[in-house]
Amino acid sequence: MTTSERYRRIIEWFKANVPVAESELRYRSPYELLVAVILSAQCTDKRVNMVTPALFAAFPTPEKLAQAEVSEIYEYIKSISYPNSKAKNLKGMAEVLVQRFGSVVSDDVDELQRLPGVGRKTANVIASVVYNKPAIAVDTHVFRVAKRLGLASSGSKTPLDVEQQLTANIPPELRPIAHHWLILHGRYICTARRPACKECGLTKWCKSYKPEKIP
Repeated sequence: MTTSERYRRIIEWFKANVPVAESELRYRSPYELLVAVILSAQCTDKRVNMVTPALFAAFPTPEKLAQAEVSEIYEYIKSISYPNSKAKNLKGMAEVLVQRFGSVVSDDVDELQRLPGVGRKTANVIASVVYNKPAIAVDTHVFRVAKRLGLASSGSKTPLDVEQQLTANIPPELRPIAHHWLILHGRYICTARRPACKECGLTKWCKSYKPEKIP
């Protein structure tokens, strides 16, 4: 099976079986999503969603967050992974957002990466989810699933390698939802330790699927 055929079949399956795929982070504005995505690094969306209501109530705007002490922010996010560094990043992000961007969350991936705590993955999430830009954010789920399915080469070493391959093969108009297709598939079906291959609808086209190894 060629790579283009694999892409075509997998995309067709997702379109037919997962017509709606959205972020599981809860937010009401670009600012809130930016905060939530920064917090979600190496942390579950479920845990982030438990923390953010109180955090957003205390700091409803970038200005309020920029004015807060790091120690104040920490108290709201201390159950999140790496709370010390994330508290510093949130304050730094808010300060730059207010001072350099007029409190407006940009739709430009390069500009977004100028904010403290915002790497390429986070920037792509904002561009894709908020502004429907043809960007694909590669987190650990997307990285794993793309390589297992054969959408990215097994030798891909970095998230950028995988992002470039996905971008080259997925039509621009489908990239925002494809990002969620792969994340959710990795979160609930193609999990890291025990992928649920018996429940997966993509085994016909999965490059790594070996039925004899499935109990």
